[in-house]
Amino acid sequence: MNTDSHDDAGSCDVAIVGAGLIGGSLALALADSGLRLALIEASPRFEHDGSFEPDGAARQDWDSRIYAISPGSAAFLEQSGIWSNLDPARLQPVSAMQIRGDDAGAQLDFNALQSGLPELAFIAESREIERAISLRIAAQANLRVLRPAICASVHWQADAAEIQMQDGAALKAKLVVGADGADSWVRAQAGITVETRDYAQRGVVANFATAKPHGGIARQWFREDGVLALLPLPGQRVSLVWSTGNDNANRLLESSEDEFGHAVEQASQSVLGKLDVLSPPRAFPLRLQRVGQLVKPRVALIGDAAHNLHPLAGQGVNLGFQDARELAAVLRNRGAQTDCGDYFLLRAYERARKEAILAMQLTTDGLQKLFSKEGKALSRLRNAGLSATNRLNPLKKRLVQHALG
Repeated sequence: MNTDSHDDAGSCDVAIVGAGLIGGSLALALADSGLRLALIEASPRFEHDGSFEPDGAARQDWDSRIYAISPGSAAFLEQSGIWSNLDPARLQPVSAMQIRGDDAGAQLDFNALQSGLPELAFIAESREIERAISLRIAAQANLRVLRPAICASVHWQADAAEIQMQDGAALKAKLVVGADGADSWVRAQAGITVETRDYAQRGVVANFATAKPHGGIARQWFREDGVLALLPLPGQRVSLVWSTGNDNANRLLESSEDEFGHAVEQASQSVLGKLDVLSPPRAFPLRLQRVGQLVKPRVALIGDAAHNLHPLAGQGVNLGFQDARELAAVLRNRGAQTDCGDYFLLRAYERARKEAILAMQLTTDGLQKLFSKEGKALSRLRNAGLSATNRLNPLKKRLVQHALG
């Protein structure tokens, strides 16, 4: 792997803008594709030779940015050599999931063993996945990493796209992949429209030590003030994701450590006993984003650049890994097609992903609307819906199969 030489960036087949989880996983999935790759990343966070290791003190901390990785995503990461580089001591299998409504009797339960599965998901830290990706990237022969590198402009040509960097270097690529997040520069440069709706909510995240063992159970409460989830971490630790209105989010962020722990303990009905804060709360805005196209000639979008949705189902990152998996498959199986940026080739990726993305966006948006509106009639309806679903085993099995990714 070559890194950091910006003076003569040259040319490649695929330029991936954004070296986060999704962009990095796509690069690794294309290791055997016969394509020349460039990975462009503005952040200098990791060492360029992939040897980054946090210091001993930092490694004892638990990243508050965590993800519920579906078995399908785990298999994709394993195929790319990422999963085997994760520290097993920092992975937590999810054996069951318990969902509660804003009525004590409303519940929906999923169990791995009852579904014939070893686990429903794995809880993993963003930082740990990033570390494993960085280690693999260091050994990839067909990949050139430009980091830190900031894209300034792009000129779309008939047979290629030429990216100008802020430092004056230029990179020509047959295909530019936007893996650069919800505020995607690539998407804007390609003129792809995006429809954005602000939920007027923030996702508050933090980690806690628990007085009682979590049993490998992911717990979620649909409440009048939002959706609260406690996801199990190794040992007696959990990670909080509380999607709540901006005012309540600000109160949580401004509260003392004891007040914050007590608020989460009360909201989670004290199921895990006293909660001691391990990491201070952070928050991110919640919004729905739908793009007009996933592809155009010479460009394809993946991950948050291609879609953004409410985190209540915990499927955002899995949708992104599915994007990377499908785009990699299309490019690897291109046959006699020598132009990897050909629009008709890229349309195969868009057709394969559009329906799944729309279905997940409609589901999460519908649930957010249903549980964010007040009123006794609506409350009875949504709580009855949870309980009815819990009694329909065939429907529950279909939901589990869909979530496997």
